[in-house]
Amino acid sequence: MEPFSDQFMEFHPIHGTNVRLDHSGTQATRVESFANGVCFSKHPLNPGEIFLIEIEDKELGWCGHLRIGLTARDPRNLDVVPEYSIPDLTDLGDSWVFAITRNHNKIREDSGVQEEEEVNTMSKTFFTDTHLYIENVRIPRDKLVGRSRPGRFSHILDDLYKTNALPPTARRSRIGVLYVPKGQGQADMHIVINGEDMGASARAIPTIQPLYAVVDVFAATKCVRIVQVEYGFSSLQTLCRKAIQKHIVHRMAIDWLELPEALKHYCKYE
Repeated sequence: MEPFSDQFMEFHPIHGTNVRLDHSGTQATRVESFANGVCFSKHPLNPGEIFLIEIEDKELGWCGHLRIGLTARDPRNLDVVPEYSIPDLTDLGDSWVFAITRNHNKIREDSGVQEEEEVNTMSKTFFTDTHLYIENVRIPRDKLVGRSRPGRFSHILDDLYKTNALPPTARRSRIGVLYVPKGQGQADMHIVINGEDMGASARAIPTIQPLYAVVDVFAATKCVRIVQVEYGFSSLQTLCRKAIQKHIVHRMAIDWLELPEALKHYCKYE
């Protein structure tokens, strides 16, 4: 199952008091303190549609990291945006939010055998599958994994990123949330970190009301950017990037090509 059409993802104009959005509505920065960084998707998500963000900047000195999830509360109907997603927003009800940690985020299933089989399957298909499959949901894998900033050791770091070794809370890490319909007006919430499904972090979520994505730019996470996911045919820009990346040794070599600077930037960072 895939969304029928691509929609341009933006943050909702209603957000925490310490959040500043850029002109495109796709970058959210917490400009003060460590709290009041709660953001929402501008529109409700479609079933199986991922709301994907990348961590762009961090702030030292705080404990805790990004929080992400879903809410059935329309941001326009909130008297005030809660200071924290956990527990303030979740205590209001109809909200399911998960705190991202530096290490373990995987939801353990009841069956250890099932978990082992899933790990083995993932290791065999991570390099070959063009899509991530979560039950009947199919998500293009192209945008799900973050990459290092080009630099002296880019050719080494890229290999680590491809094997999903990027820590969840690091800069360039990509984290997404979606819901998977389970029938009878219910769904499971899944969180995807750098191309890996963390499992159902919330179950039996009622889908009778529209569900918005929640992103709490909290504590050590200072700035996040929405990553647009293409479910249909790839854009010409994306096809050009794939062709260029396929024929270079590593990203630093892109600078040697006679290409527009905007295209070079896109090839190196996306």
